[in-house]
Amino acid sequence: MQYKSAVLFVHAKEVRDDGSIVEIVIWELPRPLPPCSHRFKYRLYYGATGRCRVRYDNERGKGDHRHFANHEERYVFASIEQLLEDFRLDVERWD
Repeated sequence: MQYKSAVLFVHAKEVRDDGSIVEIVIWELPRPLPPCSHRFKYRLYYGATGRCRVRYDNERGKGDHRHFANHEERYVFASIEQLLEDFRLDVERWD
């Protein structure tokens, strides 16, 4: 039996002039990570001075979710393009 490993889909990190950090890491998995129905594992982060301002991520057992300041809520994943757009809009809202 042959196993397919996760493939790095994108990794980008930007340290802004004000010291804030934007980092995007997305992996394509051979199969969905339960309870997700898509095959991506991701972490999109925006923060400053060691504090998270915005984060989108998914994890086994918890699924897709979004952090905005101190609030966490379920996130409905539609596509990578929509995920990136939602994250971009949240980062802009914070600024």
